[in-house]
Amino acid sequence: MAKAVFFILAALCLAPLFKLPTEIAAAVAPAALILGTILALTLGNPYAAQTKPLQKTLLQAAVVALGFSMDINKVIQAGSSGFLFSLASISAVFIIGHFITKALKIRPVTGLLVSTGTAICGGSAIAAISSVVDAPEEDISVAIGTVFILNAVALILFPILGHTLGLTQHQFGIWAGIAIHDVASVAGAGTAYGPEALDTATAVKLSRVLFLIPITAIVAYFNHRTKTETAEKSKVQIPWFIGLFILASLARTAFPPIGEYAPIIKQVASTGFALSLFFIGTALSKKALKSVGIRPLILGIVLWIFISVAAFFAVKFT
Repeated sequence: MAKAVFFILAALCLAPLFKLPTEIAAAVAPAALILGTILALTLGNPYAAQTKPLQKTLLQAAVVALGFSMDINKVIQAGSSGFLFSLASISAVFIIGHFITKALKIRPVTGLLVSTGTAICGGSAIAAISSVVDAPEEDISVAIGTVFILNAVALILFPILGHTLGLTQHQFGIWAGIAIHDVASVAGAGTAYGPEALDTATAVKLSRVLFLIPITAIVAYFNHRTKTETAEKSKVQIPWFIGLFILASLARTAFPPIGEYAPIIKQVASTGFALSLFFIGTALSKKALKSVGIRPLILGIVLWIFISVAAFFAVKFT
């Protein structure tokens, strides 16, 4: 039963490969996450061992594929438009997170991981920092569970709010790239809002992910790690696929004929994002939800609201 349902739902995630009405195509990404979550919490994921590594590979491949459809000049423009605010907001999230962690008496490692996931790029950032501070498994589960819940809410809520607040596709892309945690959810929200929003959101988010490198080094330093240990433990965790995305975008710019296939490439990338979100949803468990707890969730919500509101005003009125 569970296997049959899994394949049926996974097949639905292939919808972006076909020409669909805009409204239906926009709903595929958030629907994929919701369906994956429902499957995980009811029948369970019958292929958990296979989908766990696959979700990361699909996400990275989809990001690189998207690079082939984007001119490098637009990537630089979109990334630089949110760079200074990214620097300021990341610093503010860590400072606010530190004080809230103390005020709510949350385990310091849990507070650090939740703050990192909110400030930079969700689960990827949590994985990188947790390897540096030797975080216990329960702290990692709590942080990822918190970020997952807020990601799911953002994926559905942000496109609705964007239209309600009158954001253009470019404005929404910057907002989503800054305020939504994971790359997959950013891409899903961007897809739901429009093609320009997807391009902008992805570029802004990837420029933000680059901050993971210095942040990891800083955290390692304050945890009395040597440079050698930092390099060895962080090497695998830092998302180097960003470099492949940039190379793909450079290839698209250097060879204009590639641009003729941009619509098809975006369809393939959107399908990859949808499947990745589905697999991410299937990774959730009742145990993970129970482990989140109210205090880390409050921390995550407060930080998320702060960065969302701050990013909105920065995008809308500057």
